[in-house]
Amino acid sequence: MKNQPPFDRRAIPATARLFHRPAPDGWPLRMFDWPAPGSGAATARGSLLFLGGRGDIIEKYLESFAHWRAAGWHIRAVDWRGQGGSGRLAADPLCGHADDFAPWIADLADFGGDWRATTPGPHVVIGHSMGGHLLLRGLAEGAIAPDAAILVAPMLGLHSGPLGPRVGGAIAALLARIGRPDRMAWKTNERPSLPGASRRRLLTHDAERYADELWWKETSPELALGPPSWAWVAAAYRSIAALDRPGALEGIATPVLLLGAERDGLVKAAAIRRAARRLPAAELLMFGPESAHEILRESDGVRDRALARIDAFLDARAPAPARNPDAGDAPAA
Repeated sequence: MKNQPPFDRRAIPATARLFHRPAPDGWPLRMFDWPAPGSGAATARGSLLFLGGRGDIIEKYLESFAHWRAAGWHIRAVDWRGQGGSGRLAADPLCGHADDFAPWIADLADFGGDWRATTPGPHVVIGHSMGGHLLLRGLAEGAIAPDAAILVAPMLGLHSGPLGPRVGGAIAALLARIGRPDRMAWKTNERPSLPGASRRRLLTHDAERYADELWWKETSPELALGPPSWAWVAAAYRSIAALDRPGALEGIATPVLLLGAERDGLVKAAAIRRAARRLPAAELLMFGPESAHEILRESDGVRDRALARIDAFLDARAPAPARNPDAGDAPAA
C-alpha cells in the first residue's frame, strides 16, 4: 500500500498472537491468530484459515497474512502436527514423519470446526502444497465446509520420474518397512537431489523472501524440519491415490481456485490441471517459468498477480456480508 512502511517479514505483528491449542488426542498444535483491523465481527471482511505445506512454519507467510488482513480478513493459521512448533512425530526432530495423513484430516476437522464457530463469516481456507492436498481431502471427506477454498501449488501429484506413482509408492512403502519408518528418506533438500542442488530454485526466484525463511529457522532452530521419512512418502502416494478415485472430487460443491506453476519441481502441474477439470466449481491460474513452487513467496510480479486473482475470486465467491447502516455497521440479519 502507498505511504505505508514496508512490512517486517521477520517479526510477529504486535496485534497478532501465537498460541497452542490441543487436538482431540491432546497433541499441542501451534496456532496463529490475527484479528481484522477494528477487531470485531461487525467490521471484519470475513475469516481466512491458512494451511501451510510440508515443513512449513507460520512465519513464512506473515507477508501474505498482512495483505489479506489489510483487506479486512481475520487471519488464522496452524503448524501441522509433526512440524513447526506443534511437536514432532519422529525421534529425530529434523525428520518430517507421518505414518498416515488421516490424523491431519482429523486435526483439520477439529480446529477448522472451532475456527468456523468462533469467527465471523464468510469463511475461506487457503492451502499451500501439502496443505492444499489436505484441504482438498477435507472437502472431499466432509471434514471442513468453507464458503470458498484456494489451493496454491497443491500436492496432487509427486514427481516420481519414469517409475510412475504406483511403483514409486510401492518402493517407498517397501523402504519404510525394511528400515526404520521414522528415518529421513534422504539427507537434504525437498526431494532427492544431486549434491549442491539449489533448494531455493525449487521454491522461489526471490532470494530475499527465501532468506527470510532461513532467518526464522536460524533464530528459532526448533521450528526447522528436514526431509520426510519414507513412511511419509508412502502415505503421500496413498493419499494422492485416494483423491484420484472416480467421484472423490466430483462431489465437492465448494468453489475452488487452483494456482499452479508449470515448472514446479515438487508437485505435478498436470495433476493440478486435471483436478481443476474434475471439480464442479473450479477456477485455474497457471504460471509459467517465472514461478517455482512457493507462488505466494515468489518475486513481486508473480506474487502480486496471484494475490490479485485470489482477491477477485474471494470477492466473487465469498462476498463480504451486507452491512446494516441502522445497526452501527453490524452484519445484516
